[in-house]
Amino acid sequence: MSDKTYTLTAPDGRSAELPAMSGTVGPDVVNIGSLYKQLGIFTYDPGFVSTGSCESEITFIDGNEGVLMYRGYPVEQLAEHSHFVEVCYLLLNGVLPTADELDQFTDSIRRHTMLNESLLRFYNGFHHDAHPMAMVSGVVGSMSAFYHDSTDITNPKHREIFAHRIIAKLPTIAAAAYKHSIGQPFIYPRNDLDYCSNILNMFFGVPAEPYQIDPIAAEALDLLFILHADHEQNCSTSTVRMAASSSANPYSAIAAGISALWGPAHGGANEAVLEMLEEIGDRKNIEKYVAKAKDKNDPFRLMGFGHRVYKNFDPRATIIREMCHKVLKNLGQTDSPLFELALELEQVALKDEYFIEKNLYPNVDFYSGIIYRALGIPTSMFTVMFAIGRAVGWVAHWDEMISEPGRRISRPRQLYTGSDKRDYAPIEKR
Repeated sequence: MSDKTYTLTAPDGRSAELPAMSGTVGPDVVNIGSLYKQLGIFTYDPGFVSTGSCESEITFIDGNEGVLMYRGYPVEQLAEHSHFVEVCYLLLNGVLPTADELDQFTDSIRRHTMLNESLLRFYNGFHHDAHPMAMVSGVVGSMSAFYHDSTDITNPKHREIFAHRIIAKLPTIAAAAYKHSIGQPFIYPRNDLDYCSNILNMFFGVPAEPYQIDPIAAEALDLLFILHADHEQNCSTSTVRMAASSSANPYSAIAAGISALWGPAHGGANEAVLEMLEEIGDRKNIEKYVAKAKDKNDPFRLMGFGHRVYKNFDPRATIIREMCHKVLKNLGQTDSPLFELALELEQVALKDEYFIEKNLYPNVDFYSGIIYRALGIPTSMFTVMFAIGRAVGWVAHWDEMISEPGRRISRPRQLYTGSDKRDYAPIEKR
């Protein structure tokens, strides 16, 4: 709590003293919890752009300076020195693990990757062209019917088992959704493979022959998952927190987060980038489409540029850009027309005064979609891959919220603009 207070005075002369609260870093917040009681008014903040919805120790973002930290560690350091499973441990536990702790955690994740066979048969109920996010959301929501031993949210051990299961099983669920969509048999997880190599094997392996895992492809996936692991109180994370605030079973809260992530304005943005590139079609059309993007009266938008929070640059994009070029070079796809188009559009955005003035730099979605396409992952699976990386952030925030003393159910208020009181009229008099 800060020693500062803010005074809000109503037109009738009444005033309310609102205490400020200070975090470790970042701007203060004003505690408005007593505002309605004191003055009989609510605050109004559509989209919650200026509202702190909770206290959290997990992730810090400074959008003006391009800073992203997990548990105090800059994401640049984690991307360079760590790996995704270690970052998962960090987000869940608040500290980096010792060697023994990391070995135990890694072993637990590996041994939770299998799915109940009855759960696998759920996929037969989905049409072959069902969107993978619909399948993943449905299957995750159904997990509470299979894993009764980890749904007591007041039990710390149950919460730990649930966390490990989600992180471990979501890649298996995602891979099964992909295999179902293309009519291939499910590939079971292998405990001898690391997290990302296991994902590639479950996605692209077939029973008829061994699958050769490309280490650079696995490295690229690992980096993408680190960069997507958490992002403070974004739409899907806030959805998980709100759903879980009712003490709903944890699997349903994660399923709610997956559904929120599915939106094209959130997790679907990298899918929209590829659709945009395909619409532009050719490098010679870039000038025309850039002009359309600048035209306020034209509905066309350049996807993958700028960010709601970052007003200077997206630190994740700076990191992933190098990996994007490394993957394209490794796979011999630098002469692909689509990727040539993307790279030229990137250069235009980095040099054009209009983009510079409005801070419309390439963001992480621009590069992640290009990498996923280069790895052979279909566009419909892009958001599913995002969900695999983000799941640990959802779980960390869920656990943090459930552990809070005095936790309350989320219940926002509104500005009502509907009809005033009116009397019911019989149908013959309407």
